[in-house]
Amino acid sequence: MAAGGGTGTDANEFSSLLAGHRVAAGLTQEELAATAGVSLRALGDMERGRTRGPQRRTVRALAEALGLDGSRAEELDRAAQAGRPRGVRPVSAASPARSRRAVPRATDPDTALPRTVLPRTAAADRDAPRVEDLAAAFAETGQSALALPRDIADFTAREDALALLAGLADDEHPAHPRVVLISGQPGLGKTSFALHAAHALAPRFPDGQLSLDLGGMSPQPLPARDALGQVLRALGVDDAAVPAGTEERAGLYRALVRERRLVLVLDNAADESQVRPLLPGSGPAVTIVTSRNVLPGLESVHRLGLDVLSPVEAAALLARIAGRERVEAAPDATAELAGLCGYLPLALRIAGQRLVARPQQSVAHLVRQLTAEESRLDLLETGDLAVRPAFELSYRRLPADSRLVLRRCALTAGADFTAELAAAYAGRPAARTELVLEQLVDAGLMQSAAPDRYRLHDLVRLYAGERLAADETAQELAEARTRAGRWILGRAAEYGLRFDPDHAREGAGTGGSAPAHLTEAAAWLEYEHPEWLAALHQAQRAGRYREVVDTAEAMHWFSDRLLSWGIWAEVFQLSADAARALGDRRLEAVHVNYLAWTYVTCLHRYQRGVELASEALELAVAVGDREQQGWALTYLASGLRYLQRHREATDAFHRAADAFAEVAGRSAMIGRLVTLRGAANCLRESGRAEEAVESRRRALAGALDLVERWSSPLIHLLAAMTAHELGLDRAALKRWPAAEKAYRQALAHFEAVGRPDSMTKTLTELGTALIEQDRAEEARELLTEALTDLSAEGLRSPGARH
Repeated sequence: MAAGGGTGTDANEFSSLLAGHRVAAGLTQEELAATAGVSLRALGDMERGRTRGPQRRTVRALAEALGLDGSRAEELDRAAQAGRPRGVRPVSAASPARSRRAVPRATDPDTALPRTVLPRTAAADRDAPRVEDLAAAFAETGQSALALPRDIADFTAREDALALLAGLADDEHPAHPRVVLISGQPGLGKTSFALHAAHALAPRFPDGQLSLDLGGMSPQPLPARDALGQVLRALGVDDAAVPAGTEERAGLYRALVRERRLVLVLDNAADESQVRPLLPGSGPAVTIVTSRNVLPGLESVHRLGLDVLSPVEAAALLARIAGRERVEAAPDATAELAGLCGYLPLALRIAGQRLVARPQQSVAHLVRQLTAEESRLDLLETGDLAVRPAFELSYRRLPADSRLVLRRCALTAGADFTAELAAAYAGRPAARTELVLEQLVDAGLMQSAAPDRYRLHDLVRLYAGERLAADETAQELAEARTRAGRWILGRAAEYGLRFDPDHAREGAGTGGSAPAHLTEAAAWLEYEHPEWLAALHQAQRAGRYREVVDTAEAMHWFSDRLLSWGIWAEVFQLSADAARALGDRRLEAVHVNYLAWTYVTCLHRYQRGVELASEALELAVAVGDREQQGWALTYLASGLRYLQRHREATDAFHRAADAFAEVAGRSAMIGRLVTLRGAANCLRESGRAEEAVESRRRALAGALDLVERWSSPLIHLLAAMTAHELGLDRAALKRWPAAEKAYRQALAHFEAVGRPDSMTKTLTELGTALIEQDRAEEARELLTEALTDLSAEGLRSPGARH
C-alpha cells in the first residue's frame, strides 16, 4: 500500500461508479462539472482513477448533481472514503476560517531557499500525505480561504509592469523560481496591481491562485511559520499533517508546488526573513510579493518598483472612477486635481470617489478645497480609504532618528535636497543623515531624485509637516531653522564671493571655461536657490538683518551671470530693507543701488529703476560715498537710456565716470568701463554709430586689459557684452564682416563663463550678420547647432529649473 493512500481497486471502484452514474444520467463531463461546481480537470482525474479519494463535500455535490438517491449516494461516498488518503482533510472555503484566527494583510519578495526537510520516521512515512494527493485535493476544490480577492474593474495604467509579469509567465522553463518583488511608497496601489496581475495570469496557471496578507505594517507581522501553515492548509493539508517547524513546513510547501502552475500573492511583506521560507525552490509557480520596503537582502528576484502615475494616466484613472464625461468636461481642473493628489493612485482614487459621492460638485470645486495644504490630507479621506493612515503605518515603524530626519526634511524649500542640507536641519552629522535617508528610501518614504539628492512626495511632505507640528516644540523648530539657515546663508555667501572682483582668486587661467571652483559655486547657487532664498526670508523675519545684508552683498556680482532671474528683486529688496532696519545709510545706498540695477536690467521696469537710482544717489550723496554715487548715476543713466531720454542719459553716464575716477579699486575700474559702454549705446541709438564704434573700441580694449590682469568670470562677461555691443555698432553701419568678428569675439568670452543666457542674443545677431553676407546655409547650421547645444546645456544645468 502506498503511504497514506488507498488501493488501486478502491480508486477504480469510485471512478467506475462515478462514470457509470454520469452516463446513466445522460450528462457530459462538462455538464456534470458545471452542475456540481467541480473543475472539469478534477472530474476527469476522478473518472480516470487519478484522484484516489475526493473529499466528502465534493462527493455530496456530485451525488446531488447526478440525482442519486440516499443509498446510491452513500455507496459512492464509501467508495471515495476507501480511496481517500490519510492525513488529508476535506477542504472548504469556510473550514480554514473557522479553525484559524483572521490575520492582517502584508507582502514582500526574494529568495534564499532553505533546504527541504521532510520527516523520515516510520510514523511519518505512514501519516505523511502524498504530494500528488494533496495537489489533487486542492485542484478539486478550486477555492480556499486564501482565494484571490476580487479584481478592481477600473484598474488603470501599469502596462509595462504587467507586460513584464506576462513575459515571465510565458517562460515555460525558467532558470530560477519566478519571484517578483513589487515595492514603493505607501499609496502606489501595490496590492491592487499584484491582485490585478494575478487575475490576469490566472488562465495560464490552472492549479490555483492564492493571496496571503503578511501584515507587514501591523505591530506584529505574520510569522513565516504561521504563513506557511495557512498556505499548506489552503493547499489541502490537514491540520494534523502540517509539520511543526518552519523549515519542515517550507520543505513541504516547496514539494507541493514543485510541479504545479500556481500563482501566490504575498502581500505587504515586512522583511526578508518573513518572505524567504514562502518562496518555491523550483518549478513553474509565480510568486508576487509586495512591500513598502525594497527588501534589499532578497536575492534572485525580479524587482519591480512602482512609481506615481503620469499626468495622462492620472486623468484616465479619475475618468474611470468619476465618469469620463464629467472629467473630460473640465480638463484643466482635472489636471490640477491630479497634481494636488501628487499623481498617487490612492489619493486619486479617493478624489474620484469623493466626486462619485457628490454628483452635484464640480471638479473645480474639489480642486479649490484641496488647494489649502493644511486641510488636504483631511480631504483625501472617504469611507475606509485615507492617505494619512497609509503614511502613519510606515512612520510609526521607523526608529526615532529616522522619524526626526523625515520630519525635518519637510523644512527644506526645494523640490529635492542633499544629505548635507538635511543634516543641517536635523542637527546630525552628514554621513549619518545620508545613511538614514537611504534607509528611508528603502522604507518607501523617501525617493532618490538624482545622484546624492533626495526628495519627498508632495503628500508625504505634508504628512511630515504635520508630524513636525505634533511631535516637536516651537522652540525646537525655531532652533532647527536658525541653525540650518545660518549654514545655508554662510555657504551662499562663501560661493557668491568667488565672483566678486575684489575677492577673486588670482592666476586663474581662461582655458575656455570657468575654473572648477567657480563652476562648483555657480552650480550650488543656482540649484539651491530655493533654499538660500527661503533662509534669507527666514533671517529677515527673525531680525537677523546683518546676515541678510552680508549674503546679498556676497552674491551681487554673481547676479550678473543670471540676468533673467526674477528673484534678484526679491533678494535686494530684502537686503535694502535689512540695511534700513540696521540704520546704516551707506549700506542702504549700496543695496538700493542693487535693487535699481535689478529693475533696469532684469525686470525692464525702467521708470521704477530710475526712481530707485535717484533714491540711492540721494543716500550716497548724504554719506559722501563717491563710488555709490557713480553706481547710482550709472543705473539712473541706463534707465533714462531705455526711456529714450538719451541726452539726460549721456550726461548721467559722464557724471558717473567722473565719480568713478575719484575712486581706486577693481569695482570702480569696472564702473568706468560700464559708463563708457553706456555712453556708446546712447550714441548709436541717437544715430551716431560711427562715434559709438570709436568709444566702444576703447571700452573693449579696457575690458580685455582687465581680462589679462584678473581673468575672472565677471571680467570675461564684461568683455563679452562689450564685444557684442561693438557688433551692434558695426551692424548699424552695415559693416557685416566686422560685426561678425565682434560677435565671435563675444561668444569666446561667453564660453569662458559657462554660456549665460544672454549668449543667445549674440548667436541671433551673428546669424543675421551671416545672412547679410549671403551665407544663409552657414547661419542655419550655426543656429541649429547652437540651439541644440543650449537646449542640452539647459537640461543639464540646475538653473534650468528656474
